[in-house]
Amino acid sequence: MSTLSEYICDDCGSLLGHSNPLTLQSMKEVHNQLCVAKRQRLAAESKGAALQQPQQQQQKPAAPSQSTPQLEQPTAQRVPAAAATTGGSGSGSTTISLTGSGTNYSKMEGPIDPSFKTKRQPVGSFQGIKVWGPVDPPGQLGIWGTEVCVDFDICIADGACIEACPVNVYEWLETPGHPASEKKPFMIREKDCIFCMACENVCPPQCVKIFQKG
Repeated sequence: MSTLSEYICDDCGSLLGHSNPLTLQSMKEVHNQLCVAKRQRLAAESKGAALQQPQQQQQKPAAPSQSTPQLEQPTAQRVPAAAATTGGSGSGSTTISLTGSGTNYSKMEGPIDPSFKTKRQPVGSFQGIKVWGPVDPPGQLGIWGTEVCVDFDICIADGACIEACPVNVYEWLETPGHPASEKKPFMIREKDCIFCMACENVCPPQCVKIFQKG
């Protein structure tokens, strides 16, 4: 029986967990490269060592000169359900709605069907990202993406794929009313994918499939 191993980042407090120690080590290395809090701390320490000046004893500063900079928790941005995002590929066409009358659906079990492209048809797009049907929002959302593909009906929004991605392909997309989870990892920067397979390998419900171009 596998045992869950965990790692907690000292800088941002993020918790990583996986039953495979090698996979957890890979997730840890990727996180340490991307951790905003760690980068800010190292930058602050470097600047502090170079620019530190002796305090004037006769003049009382209006505010503490050695205040610790606020470190921002590294969290993925959320993509509002009804609005375009800034940056990435969010300027593309949108023909898929996330709201509707499809409420009589249950959570689906993984894994994603790797041959779905031969069995499903594209039914529209969301901010330039292709969506494969059937789609009946909010309870049935289909499979999203062309190279970076996620079955939104299986996804439970645990965030492992967002944490593992070294090039920040994903952002959270709010999907209120979906039975599996009310947010999904939206591959808004799909064209930035380097096909490292990290997100596919760490997804607990196995709802991610990466197709290399060509």
